[in-house]
Amino acid sequence: MSVELAGWTDLLQGEEIAYLGTEPSRGARVAPLPNELHPRVREALAVQGIGELYTHQRAAWDAARRGEHVVITTGTASGKTLAFNLPVLDALAREPKLRALYLYPTKALAQDQLRALTASRLPRLRAAIYDGDTEGERRWQIRKWANLVLSNPDMLHVGVLPHHDRWGDVLSNLRYVIVDEAHVYRGVFGSHVGNVLRRLRRLAAIYGAEPQFLLASATIANPGELAHRLLGVPATVIEDDGAPRAERTVVLWNPPLTDEELGLRASTLGEGSRLLGDLVSRGLRTLLFAKSRKAAELIHRFTADRLGDASRLSPYRAGYTPAQRRDVEQRLSGGALLGVSATNALELGIDVGLLDAVVSVGFPGTVSSLRQQWGRAGRRGHGLAVLVASEDALDQYFMREPQTLLGRRVEAAILDHENPRVLDGHVRAAAFEAPLDDGDRAILGDAALERAAALPDLKRTAAGFVWAGRDYPAARVPLRSTGTDAFTVVDRSTGSVLGLVERERAFSTVHEGAVYLHLGQQYRVVSLDLAARAALVEPFSGDYYTQAKKETMTAIIQAERTERRLGLELSFGSVVVTEQVVGYQKKSVHDQASLELVALDLPQTEFETEAVWFVPEPWMLGGLEKEPKLLGSLHAAEHSLIALLPLWAMCDRWDIGGLSTNLHFQTRAPTIFVYDGHAGGVGITDRGFEAFEGWVDDTVKMLLGCPCERGCPSCVQSPKCGNLNEPLDKAGALQLLEQMSKST
Repeated sequence: MSVELAGWTDLLQGEEIAYLGTEPSRGARVAPLPNELHPRVREALAVQGIGELYTHQRAAWDAARRGEHVVITTGTASGKTLAFNLPVLDALAREPKLRALYLYPTKALAQDQLRALTASRLPRLRAAIYDGDTEGERRWQIRKWANLVLSNPDMLHVGVLPHHDRWGDVLSNLRYVIVDEAHVYRGVFGSHVGNVLRRLRRLAAIYGAEPQFLLASATIANPGELAHRLLGVPATVIEDDGAPRAERTVVLWNPPLTDEELGLRASTLGEGSRLLGDLVSRGLRTLLFAKSRKAAELIHRFTADRLGDASRLSPYRAGYTPAQRRDVEQRLSGGALLGVSATNALELGIDVGLLDAVVSVGFPGTVSSLRQQWGRAGRRGHGLAVLVASEDALDQYFMREPQTLLGRRVEAAILDHENPRVLDGHVRAAAFEAPLDDGDRAILGDAALERAAALPDLKRTAAGFVWAGRDYPAARVPLRSTGTDAFTVVDRSTGSVLGLVERERAFSTVHEGAVYLHLGQQYRVVSLDLAARAALVEPFSGDYYTQAKKETMTAIIQAERTERRLGLELSFGSVVVTEQVVGYQKKSVHDQASLELVALDLPQTEFETEAVWFVPEPWMLGGLEKEPKLLGSLHAAEHSLIALLPLWAMCDRWDIGGLSTNLHFQTRAPTIFVYDGHAGGVGITDRGFEAFEGWVDDTVKMLLGCPCERGCPSCVQSPKCGNLNEPLDKAGALQLLEQMSKST
């Protein structure tokens, strides 16, 4: 046993260990530096001790040399940054007047990249950050002299493209566009970014340029499809990872049961802090990922209390100043810190040096994200990677079926840039930027021109469709929402805007009395102003949470596809979801006990979206026909399917809704619907339709493996159920889904 492994082997014992295994090491596969690489770039690499490339870095270089768009999808710490930097730095060394644009999902990543580029000291490189923090007097200077501009999609959307006349020199000389952490651009956000990038391609073409796009992504199931959906053009996929990897011990850690009947377990945060404290006390450099700011702060506090010394510990989360974050990063990288509890703000590619162990507290939502986190463990040698499970259905499923996690392919990243609720705002923005005509179909797509003809605020002229308003429309389009009529959430104690909530979600999440979570902090909604579309909130420290009670109806508009699958008719198409929030329940944080049911008087909302639905065959429901068993079985099956769909599509269960009914007014039979929770849909249930057999099979395994008798939070209970988890029949759901699964 290695010295490194001996440092933690005594920790990995006891009933908490649901799985203990090892991932083998892997040697590097290398290729020579290209002969044609500019001498200045070659010298800069030599100073950094780089005399050869990993095979995937060389493959990316070769594809870029051929003029292809490229998406690189290899593991954490595999050198993706160098892979996309090389073609850019070579081009700028040869022709300093050329421009490159780097897009990052966070400001911190742009700062990290700027530091690395500055350290390379390439003579003709002039790099600068252009984002919301850039001072006004520096902005014109950056546009004039920087040949490598680092920004983000939000700034490109509202700060660059609408004012392209100021960016004429940049756009006409734009040679490369880098899109880092491309897997982040999925769902609603990705659908918007897909349109922003098409608008960029269009304006570059107007200014006479056709930039190459180089994308870097965590490992996902569909990198080529993601790149094509984001850009509208095909891209060469580089996924054969040539980087070395150290041996890694992998542990699935399940907090012990405290109430077997209710399925309640010991605190996930408590177990995480215990592990962090034990690893730090052994001198092991450890990074712990928590799912919220509050969790990261609490684990830090619990660990400090446990050790009695916080000098080598620190939390790390969004909300800290850039200087505070840099300080934590540098102290962890330099070894002054041993234990850092972080949100996923550190999951993306910020360099924090060599780590011994990574602890993920709660499944982060996708296998891809978990692999990103774990990929930071063991860069100095043998590493330790731990997942501490919550009581959530997916977490507990993995504890019982480790290979469904460890042997699973990563998920597909999905988006739909043609969703009209997303597309319309970008069509208006494009018409503002330059008249829209048939020549734009090649870049913006047919759907954009069809929407242009239907939008009343666009005017048809001889030059094409133009914007007829006075303001600039991009400012009205938030990139993280499908609606423009969102509600603003305002902290009344400070006056600061915490966020936006889509109208169709507002009544269930920011109704009066709701406990609202923002980046892990708790707030209570004091009032909801329907006319002003604003929710006033105040900080809240109570020990209960709220769950909205809703009455929901789903009406089928059109079935776009219907196939015989698993012994029944499975349909995918468009539906209208009508909801009315009629009250909310206060529930104890400690034991989920119901404390009070409060009535509400709110209007109905409706939105059109995409859904997958099916009518079970009568023989599948044999013995379940009587009420409440029938409705409880359908309801539990709906919940369990929703819990497992994130395994097949990169989404959160909060992005998905559902309805089960013993008699649907259109199908005239018992029916289960699962629908996209965003207006218009973003492809989540489309992916569920495609993967239906595997999705149902996973759900059956989850139900079979859960030890509870009647249903618990680890299988059929949902934290977002509009019927407050009543009625639910776990056994009936299992019977139905097993009958379906056997019908292949």
